[in-house]
Amino acid sequence: MARSTRGAMADWSWLLLLLLGLAGVLQVRGQRAPDSTGFVSIDCGLPEQAGGYADAATKLPYVPDGAFTDAGSNRDISPEYIKPSLSKRYLNVRSFPGAARGCYTLPSTVARGSKYLLRATFLYGNYDGLGKLPVFDLHLGVNFWRTVNITTADKPQMAEIIAVVPDESVQVCLVDTGSGTPFISALDLRPVRDTLYPQANATQALVLVDRSNLGVSGAALVRYPEDPYDRVWIPWSEIDSNEWAEISTPEKVKELADLRFNAPSAVMQTAIAPRNGSRSASSRTIELSWDAAPNHAYPDPEVIGIVYFAELEVVAGGAARQFEMAINGKLWSKAPFTPQHLICDAFFNSEAHRGFGGHYNITLKATANSTLLPTINAAEFFSVVSTANVATDAKDVVAMAAIKAKYEVKKNWAGDPCAPKTLVWEGLNCSYTISMPPRITRLNMSFGGLSGSIPSHFANLKAIKYLDLSYNNFTGSIPNALSELPFLVALDLTGNQLNGSIPSGLMKRIQDGSLTLRYGKNPNLCSNGSSCEPTKKKSKSMFAVYIVVPILAVVVIGALAMLLLLILRKKQGSRKGSVKPQNEASGVHSQSRNSNTHSMLQLDHRRFTYKDLQVMTNNFKTVLGRGGFGSVYDGFLADGTQVAVKLRSESSSQGIREFLTEAQTLTKIHHKNLVSMVGYCKDGEYMALVYEHMSEGNLEDKLRGKDSNSRSLTWRQRLRIAMESAQGLEYLHVACSPAFVHRDVKTSNILLNVDLEAKVADFGLLKAFNQDGDTHVSTARLVGTRGYLAPEYAAALQLTEKSDVYSFGVVLLEVITGRPPILQCPEPTNIIQWVRQHLARGNIEDVADIHIQGDYDINSVWKVADIALKCTAQAPTQRPTMTKVVAQLQECLKLEEQHID
Repeated sequence: MARSTRGAMADWSWLLLLLLGLAGVLQVRGQRAPDSTGFVSIDCGLPEQAGGYADAATKLPYVPDGAFTDAGSNRDISPEYIKPSLSKRYLNVRSFPGAARGCYTLPSTVARGSKYLLRATFLYGNYDGLGKLPVFDLHLGVNFWRTVNITTADKPQMAEIIAVVPDESVQVCLVDTGSGTPFISALDLRPVRDTLYPQANATQALVLVDRSNLGVSGAALVRYPEDPYDRVWIPWSEIDSNEWAEISTPEKVKELADLRFNAPSAVMQTAIAPRNGSRSASSRTIELSWDAAPNHAYPDPEVIGIVYFAELEVVAGGAARQFEMAINGKLWSKAPFTPQHLICDAFFNSEAHRGFGGHYNITLKATANSTLLPTINAAEFFSVVSTANVATDAKDVVAMAAIKAKYEVKKNWAGDPCAPKTLVWEGLNCSYTISMPPRITRLNMSFGGLSGSIPSHFANLKAIKYLDLSYNNFTGSIPNALSELPFLVALDLTGNQLNGSIPSGLMKRIQDGSLTLRYGKNPNLCSNGSSCEPTKKKSKSMFAVYIVVPILAVVVIGALAMLLLLILRKKQGSRKGSVKPQNEASGVHSQSRNSNTHSMLQLDHRRFTYKDLQVMTNNFKTVLGRGGFGSVYDGFLADGTQVAVKLRSESSSQGIREFLTEAQTLTKIHHKNLVSMVGYCKDGEYMALVYEHMSEGNLEDKLRGKDSNSRSLTWRQRLRIAMESAQGLEYLHVACSPAFVHRDVKTSNILLNVDLEAKVADFGLLKAFNQDGDTHVSTARLVGTRGYLAPEYAAALQLTEKSDVYSFGVVLLEVITGRPPILQCPEPTNIIQWVRQHLARGNIEDVADIHIQGDYDINSVWKVADIALKCTAQAPTQRPTMTKVVAQLQECLKLEEQHID
């Protein structure tokens, strides 16, 4: 048996590049060079002032890389590695120290959706003087390409990929994996005919492992101009002349009519066959093997092989060359194959081979009727990588690129802003939806030294929710275009030099409660347009103003005081008897269930008397629930709107301070996932809060049920409730100024309306961070509920937003399991410990609530469990923010919706 095995990718690539670096070994047969339109050849690390040059072997022009990247630094390899035969592009490198990712942006030189060959080359040459061979990852856009493992300092290595580029440009990124600084020597882009390599498509690409020209003696390479796509065909270096016979012809070999595969004539003019030194069956067989090197992204690589055949000899008389082909022992073709004379033909597997550990074995065996031995001219071998990861929305990318260019932002702003998730740009938060591009939802450029007017680029981030431009040097007016951002809920412009008035569009958003604007410490900015006009009076006029204005002020203030007194008296008189008891309102129940919640949110906060409360609750007839503050009663306003009246009991441990905290807080915060306050009562010793009514009670009762007849929540309903609750907490943490910590997040404080929409309630323990620099607040006493308290708060009274995150993680575990935060099994056990122990067995069904009855997408349950356990991490710094929790729960909900649909 004639057999040869090609090893791992790295062993082949350094030999190829070593040969590429030798001037004068390229086969150039004198024909006119093919069109090289669309070729991009970059010498990485070449100084701009050095200019470009023509490669000695291919005559293709190479250019410096400054136009393609704005990161990294130029370095020269150490003198001891410079040899006369070394190609010029290996004399220098671009290195990316201290960066998580360094990227090149190459133009799609033909058209969007075209197919390209991209080739990156690396020669370490101890350029940094450290003598440490690095290992790093290479990405094509947002998708993993391969791991680059530099094994020697003096031998070039290569990475090549054939891929479809869907956009107007493509990025090649070097990613630091913690094993040395990434660097690169050269980068090539070559357009490829779209019909070639059909296995490379919109969702997968081909990573080259080997491309061999068989039957060539010596060190001759075939590439451009012999190959119009500048593929590099390397001679098979492991040929044993005792095993193999070389066959060649000077005649041109024609392309196959099938345009999916093609090898240049110079490659097809040579072939190998077994030496006919034995009549045994083994001498009538060719067996060739390749192995794709596994990596952390593809531990079991999927592989594709292409083998090329052409009959180079004149087969006369009764002679025949027939053979059968098999891949990894499986017959490839149903009928024996006979190569055509001087016509290129190819066999390939259209579907990637799986389950062979990256091993690929081709066997060519002569049939019993064949008088000639099998031959093979050339072969290509690829591993398959996915290109299905979606890049950030194109409009967001354009906006961020413009912002980055305008302010010359360095940070880690390289590559795609949002993808992959592990490399998201500093200061950004993104939303991730299955099969949809990520969108930028938060941008923090505070303390960035930005100046000039606020550019329109920020208004092009159409999915943004939170925009922080505080403590810069922005001047001019606030652009009204920011009010047109449909999802913007918080805008921070504190500490700039803005002037003029707040635009009408923003003022309207502020007034309807959909936007929180922070604009303090802008000395020339005013919230009232009429007061922003500078006075232009002469000094004499100003003297008159100084005299008249105080007199007028006294008169006006007196008149206003009298008017206010009359209004208050009228309002108090009209309130008497303004609320009807329940039995006097016909059709109240049906009316209240169908009433628009938003109409209630627009009511002014009213102060009720104790007598008003008696009337609206029918003398406190129906108790909805009881808590630490006191009992909650069912009530109705005069217009039939149903409300909940929370009356403080005499035995309540919560006093006037908690009552006033909640009342004052609820007049400031407005969010669809926070319970709204209708009014309050502070009448002598009586204190009460009047809320919007949540007809479906609280989440705790829904999960564990006061009513045994009530239907259990589905997994989809639970997910939506969790996501909406998280949005309410996110608002408290991010959009409020100062930020608030709830301090008592639990299932009994998550209320549900008739549509099962969730709203966080009970703000009596709310704690504000008084200064922007606060990292935590040390409280004087421990408040909250057992089972939900974060360890740093319970132990040291240190309170941060991450304390709420911990409590919410417990809520998520209750949502998954249906169990309380403290279990009796038989000893009291925290639900976190219980879930961790059960999930260690690898079965989510062990913890999922039996009432869900298995009707769920198992991936979404696993993901929620993972989120919950991250939220309940022991160290606050290891817990995610509520913004990240919201984004991840949205992903889970998408999974579940797809499962149901």
